[in-house]
Amino acid sequence: MSSTSSGGSGGSTPQPRRGNTRQRIQDVALELFAEQGYEKTSLREIAERLEVTKAALYYHFKTKEDIIISVFDDVTRPIDELIEWAQEQPRTLETKREVLRRYSEAMAAGAQLYRFMQENQATMRELSIGETVKRRLFTLVELLRTDEGPLTDQVRCVSALFTLHAGMMFLQHVEGDPEETRMAALEVATDLITRAHHGEA
Repeated sequence: MSSTSSGGSGGSTPQPRRGNTRQRIQDVALELFAEQGYEKTSLREIAERLEVTKAALYYHFKTKEDIIISVFDDVTRPIDELIEWAQEQPRTLETKREVLRRYSEAMAAGAQLYRFMQENQATMRELSIGETVKRRLFTLVELLRTDEGPLTDQVRCVSALFTLHAGMMFLQHVEGDPEETRMAALEVATDLITRAHHGEA
């Protein structure tokens, strides 16, 4: 029973670095969650899709929740960094445009995760991730909002942020290149924030 023969496992590749294995688990888990839903996906199915033992998967992640939280932490780190950066900047139109541009890019990089979140909202509420998302959104809204000026301008500032979400979540089924959709949403969002700042350059 002791498989000491190292020559017989046809086409075996060198052991990938741990970071790669972790990322493969995250990617495959997200694929399965998207295909059949978070609740209906088991760790065994994730291991089978990866062609590893359940024990090998367990070495990296003990539960599905561990996997999705790790994906969330990795994918949304740029948004935390963006918030930190924006909090140090003057609240100018230029800063707000840059916030929108970088937020749009961060969302595009994590598109698979954001779709999972959109389609599994009940799960998100149970996983504590939902609270983090809400807190981040409120912080971004405050960074974009104008303190002065008419209410319509404040609504424009808030709407700019949610225009990017619309581009990501609700326009994904529109025919055409997703990058073009993202850029169109960013253009509309930038236009809204610019209109809210009237006299500023």
